[in-house]
Amino acid sequence: MIRPSLATISLALLCGLPPSPAAQPLDLRRFELVDLTHPFDARTLFWPTSPSTFELERLSYGRTPGGWFYSANRFCTPEHGGTHLDAPIHFDSTGVTLEKIPLERLVAPAVVIDVADSTTRNADYRLRLADVRAFERRHGQIPAGSMVILRTGWEARWPDRKAYFGDDTPGDASHLHFPSYGAEAARFLVEERDVVALGLDTPSIDFGPSQDFIVHRIAAARNVVGLENLRGLGRLPAIGAVVFALPIKIEGGSGGPMRAVALIPRGSR
Repeated sequence: MIRPSLATISLALLCGLPPSPAAQPLDLRRFELVDLTHPFDARTLFWPTSPSTFELERLSYGRTPGGWFYSANRFCTPEHGGTHLDAPIHFDSTGVTLEKIPLERLVAPAVVIDVADSTTRNADYRLRLADVRAFERRHGQIPAGSMVILRTGWEARWPDRKAYFGDDTPGDASHLHFPSYGAEAARFLVEERDVVALGLDTPSIDFGPSQDFIVHRIAAARNVVGLENLRGLGRLPAIGAVVFALPIKIEGGSGGPMRAVALIPRGSR
């Protein structure tokens, strides 16, 4: 018997359809689409120690000898910058590489935990287990197979490097300040709630001052992906959205640029 995935079931329920492994029509007029992706351009932010940034080189632009218009470019970018996905191999030698991440971990129901009030008082705020417990008391237990998205409000600082990273010293990542997940909360979400992704609107799923990247390690050990530098999170409901987080399919990649989109039933907020 073929069992539909949690994402398939959620999409069916969002559409008012019974869960079924068979293909069902999806009426996008019943949903709001929210782009969760910063554009890649000359202002795109990368980790301070990145040896390069995003580059776009024009190869062709204009009228061809045959009389029609033609445009083509070449781009070059490190894997980890802008809105991107961290594959488990990024912090675990046995973790899967980018092209091997199951689609069920890239398209999934999302829960959004909002800690923006706390981050205004503490730039180094880390999601606490108490925050997760409070969320569950209000919205119910976080289902297995969910993406957890942390809204910190940090996207408003993009693309100001100093404001977003807390420091703009070239090549130095030792004085950064921005909020993220705490280890206890991350371990609970990954090991007890069996989530498929940890995402947020800051540069890293570890907070700025981290020197051991423990949250990355906790997530990678369970083949949980990281979604970093998201935007538009203020438009998402706490529950009810489905997120499509689709990176470039780089064979052997430790991560890659990603187009992330949320699908929200109209009237759900």
